[in-house]
Amino acid sequence: MTNSSQNSYDPAFWRSVARLGGDSHDARRLAIADETPLSLIYSGVPYSVMMVTPSDIEDFIIGFSLTEGLISAPDEVASIQIRDGVDGLIAEIATSGAAMKTVLARRRSMPVRSSCGVCGAEDTDALMRPLRPVTSPALRAAAVARTLTELRGRQILNRDVHMLHAAAWSTLDGDIVLVREDVGRHNALDKLIGAISRKNLDMSDGFCTISSRCSFDMVQKSVAAGIGALVAVSAPTERAVKLAEQAGQTLAALARGDDAWVFTSPDREGPGV
Repeated sequence: MTNSSQNSYDPAFWRSVARLGGDSHDARRLAIADETPLSLIYSGVPYSVMMVTPSDIEDFIIGFSLTEGLISAPDEVASIQIRDGVDGLIAEIATSGAAMKTVLARRRSMPVRSSCGVCGAEDTDALMRPLRPVTSPALRAAAVARTLTELRGRQILNRDVHMLHAAAWSTLDGDIVLVREDVGRHNALDKLIGAISRKNLDMSDGFCTISSRCSFDMVQKSVAAGIGALVAVSAPTERAVKLAEQAGQTLAALARGDDAWVFTSPDREGPGV
């Protein structure tokens, strides 16, 4: 697959700000994250416009294409070409004929969205598309705690802007292998899924940690990608828990410090969870 550089665009800007109620000396320059429209065009067919942080764009495109069900493997994308548009970026994605049939059948109706797995779905059949069961690995408390400790230092972009979501992939010992960041929590997960897929990592041989709440569509995306264990910093919704149960995914949430609670697949826990 040919593509352009993943880091051709600046994901942050600097702005001069003053403290509310402060004096003239109480001013500084702060970094703020960019939020850029990204038009996704598959083999000449417009599919959707997403609002993304312009970093790791090719990872996002592959991950989004996988979790949308447009492709089943990264090699179904022959090339990605990204260029500047009038107010944002345009991605020209060349795909296989089979993928194009899916694109035409599943074109989203909403013009702009933030990679939500629900927004733009025209009916509940599209929302509740069937998912294959996943292979759930044993999840250990010490490994989750290790990832949580390491994750903050691995959020390079968030170190400056203080508002980006992160999704991380760790070994079963808790060593972080990949981290992706974005202003959208769904986007961060799609970027991570794209990166994992492009590196051909085994999604049953590790776990994913997200810095956000665990809604239905976050579980849906992770299950669609084949992720067997998902850890969330905040709580899950009931629908998210039910979907994880149906797919056989281990779901741990409210993960803070050394603490985490297993919501699904407790019989598959490793020692110490």
